[in-house]
Amino acid sequence: MRHSLINRIAIPYVILILMVVTGLSIFFASFIRNVYVESASSFLETEARVVASQVLPLIKNMAAETEFQNLALESNRLMKSRVTIFKPDGEVLADSDVDAIQFSVQDYRPEVVSALSGSVGVEIRKSKSLGINMLYVAVPIYDSERIVAVSRTAVTLEALNKHTLRLQNTIVAIASGTAFLAILIAFYLTRFTMDPLIKLSQVVGDLEKGDYKTKYLLNRRDEVGKISNIFITLVNKLNNQIEGFKVERSKLEAVLTHMTDAVIIVDGNGIVQLSNPAAEKIFNIKKDTAVGKSLVEVIRNHQLVELWKECLDSRKQKSTTLEITASKVFVQGIATPLEDVFPGGVLIVMQDLTRLRKLEKVRSDFVSNVSHELRTPLASIKALTETLLEGALEDPPAARRFLNRMEVEIDNLTQMVQELLELSRIESGRVPLKLQLMEPGSIINKVVERMQVQAERSGLSLNFTFPNDLPQVLVDPDRIGQVFVNLIHNSIKFTRPGGKINISAFSDRGRVVFKIEDNGVGIEPESLQRIFERFYKIDRARSSGGTGLGLSIAKHMIESHGGRIWVESEVGKGSSFFFTLPVA
Repeated sequence: MRHSLINRIAIPYVILILMVVTGLSIFFASFIRNVYVESASSFLETEARVVASQVLPLIKNMAAETEFQNLALESNRLMKSRVTIFKPDGEVLADSDVDAIQFSVQDYRPEVVSALSGSVGVEIRKSKSLGINMLYVAVPIYDSERIVAVSRTAVTLEALNKHTLRLQNTIVAIASGTAFLAILIAFYLTRFTMDPLIKLSQVVGDLEKGDYKTKYLLNRRDEVGKISNIFITLVNKLNNQIEGFKVERSKLEAVLTHMTDAVIIVDGNGIVQLSNPAAEKIFNIKKDTAVGKSLVEVIRNHQLVELWKECLDSRKQKSTTLEITASKVFVQGIATPLEDVFPGGVLIVMQDLTRLRKLEKVRSDFVSNVSHELRTPLASIKALTETLLEGALEDPPAARRFLNRMEVEIDNLTQMVQELLELSRIESGRVPLKLQLMEPGSIINKVVERMQVQAERSGLSLNFTFPNDLPQVLVDPDRIGQVFVNLIHNSIKFTRPGGKINISAFSDRGRVVFKIEDNGVGIEPESLQRIFERFYKIDRARSSGGTGLGLSIAKHMIESHGGRIWVESEVGKGSSFFFTLPVA
């Protein structure tokens, strides 16, 4: 504020006004005092001459001193001023306020000296006899051009000071009011003059902060108003352009942000100018650290660097496929020159092909697994058929044994086809769920009754436990029963005789958790992540039949009910399969 133009303009005027008003106040106060003194002196001179006209006859008549004293006292009573009569030698003949004996002949007063010299003596001083400041006026008393006495009148300055002080206070009050009004007018005029500049400075400040939304216009027709209006008009035009740029930029940022393809723009010197979140994710970089650095430093992939160089040299679009080792992503890189909009720049787009590669691998694995699973029973059936054709039909017991074996293989093929069809229908959502409210205990009871005989045949004990206050679940009982059967059958298959299988359930945060626990051979850690894949078998050499589709079907069934399934296992100690169902 100290350097504000308002202060620079207004404060000098304020100082000038204060100096002028103060000077005038002092001048008028002094002038009024002098006028009062002159007026009082003239009045006292008149009174002194009146007294002198009365003293002269007494002097001529050789009157006694008491008459002079009486005259002084009477004059004091009438004129309300001190009256003193001096002899030519300076001796006090009479005084209305002090006894004449107190005066010394040699004690001449300046005003008396002036009167004895033939002029009117006027003096302001402190009275030696009364000890107060007084105004004295002395006039000579002539008798035939000879000074025979001096008449002096005096008044105290207290009354004069009171009148002067009252007038001075009035002058100070009027001067203060005038100064205050003048200062207000000065600030108002300065403010009025500087208002457009203040507005402009605010607009410039807003522009500096990035706020271009101003509609302020002046109605003044002077030069400052014209400049302000022109400036504001330019600002509004700039604002409209910037708003347009912001819209276009926001669209571009939205596209780049939500693109699944990675985008990097590189200038002719190999410096990264732009990158989107997809690129930052693939190369494990941050936007703040990527922009402004070299392409080599950012992506650290020589194939993409070579792709950029080829595009930069040929000024033609180039493409390649590669694997980003850091993020294990397989991408197709496309480099396009940006000659029209960014001379020397190259746009590098990387399309993520990882999912397609995984789907291709899944398809390939599926075909391979199906082929493998079909090849074994088909080879067995073919071998049995050839054996029968080569003469085994002539041996009825052997032929029956071979036919029974063929029936088993055909049943396995039928089961595999049915499970594949079932899994396909589940994954495509074509399996309608017949949902109904069920008690978790009743589901477990039915499953245990169904699997109890099979467990006893394998020399295993099948136990279950659950609290009676479990909340109901909305399920398809046949489908959930199938899940239980698959999981219990899996435990029976991999648990040695004498082992235990325990089924339990408990409530946890709005869901019911079911647990199938055994003390079987357990699952290797590397197999835990793949246990629910189609056709995956823990140990193909050790596994006793099965298609490898049961757990995959169980996983899809639970997920279709809105639950989750997982497994915890330790080799040699057993496995625990968990799955959840939401509470109704």
